[in-house]
Amino acid sequence: MYLGRVVGCVWSTVKNRSLEGQRFLVVQPLTPALENTGKRLICTDSTGAGAGEIVYWVRGKEASFPFLPTEPATDTTIVGIVDSVHFQPKAGIEAGPPPAAPPPRGRHSAGKK
Repeated sequence: MYLGRVVGCVWSTVKNRSLEGQRFLVVQPLTPALENTGKRLICTDSTGAGAGEIVYWVRGKEASFPFLPTEPATDTTIVGIVDSVHFQPKAGIEAGPPPAAPPPRGRHSAGKK
């Protein structure tokens, strides 16, 4: 699971039939220290999250699990709304941002044609 902040929404009138009725939100990935990291992405929403909320999201096949028994064509889904984060870097180790979230998999990855 990854942390993120909802920064917008996407409206789509033409989409895969399995995505009808789904909400799409723009999410900015965050470090455990709640600093921006990586590129923004679009997630389906299984929680009813709103703008500005901190959420956690999943990537891959697991992204369709909240919608079972249907399996929408999604590879990122918001699965929780975060109430609070308690983060303390390990002693003696300089706190820095963790590695960015892994790039999306599949033939429609950003930057590829």
